[in-house]
Amino acid sequence: MSILATLANLQNQFFNIMRIAICIVMVWIGGLKFFQYEADGIVPFVANSPLMSFFYNTNSNEYKDHKNKEGEVVKKNIDWNTQNGTYTFSYLLGTVIIGIGLLTLLGIFNNRLGLIGGLLTAGMALVTLTFLITTPEVWVPDLGGDLPTPHFGFPYLSGAGRLVIKDIIMMAGGLIVASDCAQRLLKD
Repeated sequence: MSILATLANLQNQFFNIMRIAICIVMVWIGGLKFFQYEADGIVPFVANSPLMSFFYNTNSNEYKDHKNKEGEVVKKNIDWNTQNGTYTFSYLLGTVIIGIGLLTLLGIFNNRLGLIGGLLTAGMALVTLTFLITTPEVWVPDLGGDLPTPHFGFPYLSGAGRLVIKDIIMMAGGLIVASDCAQRLLKD
C-alpha cells in the first residue's frame, strides 16, 4: 500500500488524534488556571477584553499596579487579585476549559458531545484571538533604544502575543473535529 493510501485510510484516526491533542492542551491549560501564577498571568487579557472584563471587580487599568511576574509571590498583589475576583474567575475558567477538552475527547465515542466540544473549542479560540486587538501586552512595547528602526508594535508579537496567535490552530482543530462529528451524525 502506498504512503498516500495509508494516510488516506488513517484519516479517522487522525481526527481522534486531534481530539486527544485538544483534550491534552485544554486539560493542562485549564488545570493551570487553579494556580496563582497562571491566574495572575491572564489578568491583562481579561481586564482589557470587552467580552470578559466585567468578570473582574475593579477598573481594568488598575491591574498594572498589581502585577506579579510569573512565579512571583507578592502578598499585596495577591490580596488585590483576591479582591478583584482574579482567582475566582480563573478557577471557573479552568473548569470550563477542562470541560470543553473532555467534551471534545468524548467525540471519539459520542458524536453529539464531540460536536459540542469542537464548536466550543473553536469559539473559545476565537475569543482568545480577540486579545490580539484588545490587549496591549501582546505586542512588543516601545522601550526606546539606539536602533534607527526599533522593533515594537505590530507585527512584533511579545511572548503573550505568540501564545495567543497559536489559538488559530486550536480554532481550526475544533472546527475539523466538529465537522467530523457533524458528518457522522448526518450518516446515522
